Amino acid sequence: MEQYDRLYRLYETVDTETLRAYQEVVDLFPPLSSTVALDQWERAKTELDERKAAVVERFPEPYAELAARLTREEAFTALDLYSKYGRTVNVLVLDVDETLRSAGDTDNEIPRHTLYLLTEFHERGVPIVVCTGQTLENVKGFMIQGLGNEVVSSGSMSIVYETGNAVFTPNHGADTKRLLYERLDPVIVETFDDVRGRVLSAAPDSVRHGCHLQGNEFNVTIKPNAEVGSDAAVAVIDEAIRYFCGLIGESLAAAVDVDVADPALFARTYFATDPEIAAVFEAGGVAHDGDLDSAPSEFLDALRRLDVGYYEGDAAELVSLELDKPTGVREALDVLDIGDPFALAMGDSKSDLRVMEWLADADCGIAAAPSHASQAVLDHVNARDELVYEAGEASTVLHIAYGMELLAGVEE
Repeated sequence: MEQYDRLYRLYETVDTETLRAYQEVVDLFPPLSSTVALDQWERAKTELDERKAAVVERFPEPYAELAARLTREEAFTALDLYSKYGRTVNVLVLDVDETLRSAGDTDNEIPRHTLYLLTEFHERGVPIVVCTGQTLENVKGFMIQGLGNEVVSSGSMSIVYETGNAVFTPNHGADTKRLLYERLDPVIVETFDDVRGRVLSAAPDSVRHGCHLQGNEFNVTIKPNAEVGSDAAVAVIDEAIRYFCGLIGESLAAAVDVDVADPALFARTYFATDPEIAAVFEAGGVAHDGDLDSAPSEFLDALRRLDVGYYEGDAAELVSLELDKPTGVREALDVLDIGDPFALAMGDSKSDLRVMEWLADADCGIAAAPSHASQAVLDHVNARDELVYEAGEASTVLHIAYGMELLAGVEE
């Protein structure tokens, strides 16, 4: 209880709000060429150092850093988690879109405060695994822009891209790029190739003219030409998912080379186990009531190895269940030589949920999600540690993980 008592005294007796304000000025507004700006920064730095020194006179040294960076609620949450698990986070596993950044709240950029904290973790030797459905070039581009090439190419950062199809970890020789999709059954690869080749050319006019194919290495992802989230984007992606699921069934039937009476109906029926997809089918009057028990076993077995992602107004995507984010994360941890991980996983979708569930089952991490995450993700996160944050505020959870490390360095 001594740590809790000290935290109470710290936040009761120290003006931590002002201390955090000075820390933010020093962190996010470094010295500039302007003499006036430099003078203001130096005054803030002096005041910060003096206030931290005053805290160190009364509390263990890490408490000055704790008070300068964490709110009272963040600090107590950090202590609760450290007391519960007895470990600190030794790897970050981070989704990007609608997790680190949010189109509605951060202009689709990762906030500076979040980027600063990621850099701090990197400098403290905590590897970062970025785990996304995006293409490698896209995610490399904005991570280099935000963190710098030195961090991205350091050898302690890995990118799991296309929802686990491949892993890119610079400066690891032959393991720098692991193409996991090359290990799949030829039937699955053939299905993906056929869907990719026909997905737009055989599509209804509204889909063919209203969508484009994302430039993935393996996944087949349809994106709207209209602004993501707009009414037009919602309408065209809904139309696309109705067509897309049927096309997958037809391509799969050809790949397994068996006689299937209505492969499109079987596929729509299978994918309609997702309530969101079922609702889109129903809204469009598309049948999804096939008798899966009557489907050939070869077809049904292969179908169960596929998944379709539906992201309202954003994308329709074909993925392999054998290459999900947990698979990619495990490969990344292997390349990074993290044999005993305790990860902080942050995400918002069902693909991120699979990572969170794997960490929970293996007792090797904690999970966090934005408040707009899918309900299944929120249910999992709330049932575990209630690490839910507002859109654009991923730094809140990163502060908590940072606080766990600081508290671990305090002797009882």
